[in-house]
Amino acid sequence: MAITADVVKKLRDITGAGMMDCKKALTQANGDFAAAEKILKEMGLAAIAKRQDRATDNGRVFLKVQDNKAIMAELSCETDFVASNDQFQELGNNICAVALEKGYTEINDELVGMVNDLIAIIKENMALKTLCVYDLGQNEFASSYVHGDGALAVLVMFKADKSELFAEDVVKEFTNDCALHVAAFTPSYLNTESVDEAYVKEQTEIFTVQAANLGKPAKVLEGIVKGKLNKHLSEICFLQQPFVKDDSMSVEKKAAEVGKAAGGKLEIINYAFLRAGAASCSN
Repeated sequence: MAITADVVKKLRDITGAGMMDCKKALTQANGDFAAAEKILKEMGLAAIAKRQDRATDNGRVFLKVQDNKAIMAELSCETDFVASNDQFQELGNNICAVALEKGYTEINDELVGMVNDLIAIIKENMALKTLCVYDLGQNEFASSYVHGDGALAVLVMFKADKSELFAEDVVKEFTNDCALHVAAFTPSYLNTESVDEAYVKEQTEIFTVQAANLGKPAKVLEGIVKGKLNKHLSEICFLQQPFVKDDSMSVEKKAAEVGKAAGGKLEIINYAFLRAGAASCSN
């Protein structure tokens, strides 16, 4: 009986064993599907289903920038021991590479299959929980940073009036510093314009109640509320935050200064970070 790729995949999907192990089992069973499944069980390779309910509270995040795309992925596992395993880390990096090469923008069967193949080897439950892909346009660049043992990954995306600007040392240093800035402060929004109107309204109401207790005239209270709101937004908006290496100016103003020093125009257009254990990428 011919052993097709579809039959091998079907056995892999049912048992969770690796593709090569499934093919070997089918060959040994002369193509008998049920017999091949039994062989895998006897080999102890068909136990992934039993592991699916085990909690995957550990893991790490992975990041890759290539050509005009950037990607972040979160791979979880049961223990911190496996999270530090070379094969586990290689899997995370390979997932990013395959997704970029094939243009994947979401988790699919192939990527899950890669995870299942390692589960069959390591015998511990794992899951690809998050995959975030970002496109980079002309004259755009993404700086990246992975903190420590893969607990946090950061991307910051820039646009210049000419691509040569990103080759300048002053710009290289600044783009790297911006990724470190996001890792340190994990801002909630890119700028004040991107803040949810409902959130601004809620904060304004809170500051209004707080100011009312001061017993000041209405005009004075209005100014106090506005000041409190502006200060709050400068704390949660990336471009308005004091720059991590020069708190005398905002990130946005520092970007303009660096661009001018490099002989062009530089702006930050987006950012994102992914924390191990988070449900999604934040930006």
